[in-house]
Amino acid sequence: MKYYEVTFNIKGAEELQQTACDVFASMAAEAGFETFEECENGLKGYVQQNLFDRSALDGIIEDFPLPFSISYTVEEAEDKDWNEQWEKEGFMPICIQTPVSRGEGVLAIHDGRHLPEKMDMGIEIDAHLAFGTGTHETTRMIVTSLLDLDLNNKRFLDCGTGTGILAITALKLGACEAIGYDIDEWSVDNARHNAVINRVDDHFQSYLGDAKVLDDAIQGHFDIITANINRNILLADMPAFVGKMKEHAILILSGFYEDDIEILTRKATELGLQKKAQRLDDHWACLVFEK
Repeated sequence: MKYYEVTFNIKGAEELQQTACDVFASMAAEAGFETFEECENGLKGYVQQNLFDRSALDGIIEDFPLPFSISYTVEEAEDKDWNEQWEKEGFMPICIQTPVSRGEGVLAIHDGRHLPEKMDMGIEIDAHLAFGTGTHETTRMIVTSLLDLDLNNKRFLDCGTGTGILAITALKLGACEAIGYDIDEWSVDNARHNAVINRVDDHFQSYLGDAKVLDDAIQGHFDIITANINRNILLADMPAFVGKMKEHAILILSGFYEDDIEILTRKATELGLQKKAQRLDDHWACLVFEK
């Protein structure tokens, strides 16, 4: 999957710099951007070349609500393993406290090099050319939401599966089957690889494609669906998600900012869903709906 690396020079009042960067990152999802990292004078954003909407980006900059000047340069991102450092050095375990209903233990997301001091349930991730090791706030919030649910003998669907971490978690929490799909071919392969590592591959399938695979390849309906994708894709694909939900099924959405809660909740309500819970973590949000 080919990406552009876009460097944004964001100039304005120093005391509002962080706020401006956060607001801009949220708005830039409309131009197709998936992820950002801070740099000396602003942000670097990464967008798939076939999803980059330059006219939308220019409109966002023109209408930016804060008194900042924003300029940018576009380069073709190096076709490399985005998780090269993790593969070479690994990452420290991410530990999530499980609720009372699960015995108040610790679910640990870790690589093969670093094991946590205490672990009641482990998810091992070997990341290759895919996002989603559990360090991101949105992934953590979805995993925490899954811990609150009864997944025993449930069918699970993960939209934009990345490394497969959510599907693997669901299977370890008792799901009878998990299916994931992703538009990134490396993610599809890496998710399968991680399912093997975690010994849940007999109950996991991953497909290459976007939400169209829900009609073309993925059969049946699901008890729990997760999607950790940007706001615009969630808005466009939510009808397809709902079409795959059983009665009383749960839909967990993340990958967007707190400011996007209202528009996503309104869309879900229009589709007949009821909001059950929400989580916030450093401006990121997670919403839980029931059909």
